[in-house]
Amino acid sequence: MNNLAEKFSRPEEIPSIPPARQVTSASNTWGLLADTVYPSLVRLLTGMLIVTLCLWMLAGIVDMVLGLREIPAAGWASIAEHAIIKALIMLALLEVIRTLQAYLKLGRVRVTFILDTALVVLIGELMGLWFKEYSSGKVFLGTGVIAILVALRIVTNKFSLEPHGGG
Repeated sequence: MNNLAEKFSRPEEIPSIPPARQVTSASNTWGLLADTVYPSLVRLLTGMLIVTLCLWMLAGIVDMVLGLREIPAAGWASIAEHAIIKALIMLALLEVIRTLQAYLKLGRVRVTFILDTALVVLIGELMGLWFKEYSSGKVFLGTGVIAILVALRIVTNKFSLEPHGGG
């Protein structure tokens, strides 16, 4: 018992912080902002952006369904053209949402997700040219850009630093 009583009666020494490790309260404030507030704010804004994009997609789906009423008046081909273009825009939105979700999960955006989004958008634009007046130069330019993006996508997947091989 004597040993236990001595432990409680003897004050412990509080180690002092060496002068090199002392920080000012201003740098503590900036550190708090950089380490906690900023990432939380970015996550909140990114989440709100995802919700907004999902609501935008929902409005697009409702618009597409309501557009089915116009088939007898406008003709099937015209409505199909608009439906295809709207569906391609929604696929591009899905890729953007997927990129934002990956950012929330990983804390960064992977190049493969950016390339996937660009590919979906460009392929959608190229398919949209079917229904418009277009020059062969635009088609060749679009096809060339898509080919380059596909090659970049393959390279980034093959040489990814991710343990599962990218994707």
